[in-house]
Amino acid sequence: MVAIYPLRLKPKLDHRLWGGQRLARWLGLPEPLPDDLAEIWLIYAENPILNGPLAGKTLGEAARELGEGLLGSQSIPRYDRDFPQLAKFIDANDRLSIQVHPDDAYAHTVEAHTGFHGKTEAWYILHAEPGATLIYGLKRPSSREEFARAVAEGWLEELVHYLPVQTGDVIFVPAGTLHAINEGILLFEIQQKSDLTYRVYDYNRRGPDGKLRELHLEKALDVIRYEPPAQEKIPPIALEPDRDLLVACPYFALERHRLAQARAYATRPTSFDAWTVIEGAATVAGERLALGQSIVLPAHLGDYLIEPEGTATLLRTYYPDLDADLIGPLHRLGYSDERIAQTVKSA
Repeated sequence: MVAIYPLRLKPKLDHRLWGGQRLARWLGLPEPLPDDLAEIWLIYAENPILNGPLAGKTLGEAARELGEGLLGSQSIPRYDRDFPQLAKFIDANDRLSIQVHPDDAYAHTVEAHTGFHGKTEAWYILHAEPGATLIYGLKRPSSREEFARAVAEGWLEELVHYLPVQTGDVIFVPAGTLHAINEGILLFEIQQKSDLTYRVYDYNRRGPDGKLRELHLEKALDVIRYEPPAQEKIPPIALEPDRDLLVACPYFALERHRLAQARAYATRPTSFDAWTVIEGAATVAGERLALGQSIVLPAHLGDYLIEPEGTATLLRTYYPDLDADLIGPLHRLGYSDERIAQTVKSA
């Protein structure tokens, strides 16, 4: 039987026409810097494992082999032995297409042939230039018919909501929310494992082949939420003095840990822990992580230590049991149902 140990992954660098050099500069990548580095996929089923007996296999292959030993028990009823999340960095040097993602119900019927689930995601803004904005939902209630007319007649940008953002903001993007990352933003994204994206509008840009990039308007019209979002930014909630819950939903939880000294942790049998360093450097379960590096700790690993080099900030992602892991502990800390609902989302 393969031993349970911390898994280091080879990240995937994704080059796209809206990428730039900000991400490469932030991470200190060697010269010459690419002009179009758009995303780094840090934690994903297709990332190869770099260390130990599983080296050369992908994270997804390890999940299928180890099952609950890696994944924990919580995600298996929904995802079986698939690794359920994707974590990435995104650098928007130019604005991304206006787009939307389907929910599980739509993905499992209309898109069943793809094997993908729906796509709910969340963003933690690592850097935002002055005046930076996101497109986040609609500015007022609309309808399928009006939305289609706005696209056809060229006034969609009058219907969408531009949300100003700054460094440290947290945005929850449930499936069905029209959205786009605009220029001047560097962020960390955690999402369901899915690649279903329906482009609504792409500013008439052409891809590397010289052709206009494909749009998916009819499917987008099926899944868009035509009411404005009830909440824009997610307020972090303190779990401990150095530990903030940034956002949680049935598909993922995202925490920020600011450490100035070594701290003991332990995985739970319900979920893996995945860690990404966003400030400084730290040794996690015996593996040194520099800025921008990630590691996956299998659910059955047990006790481990995080040792910052000076001070360090890390993001922790996992697959939560919302009641046991978060809502119950937050109640015991004295938080009200109303306050908890601002950060812990039901869908």
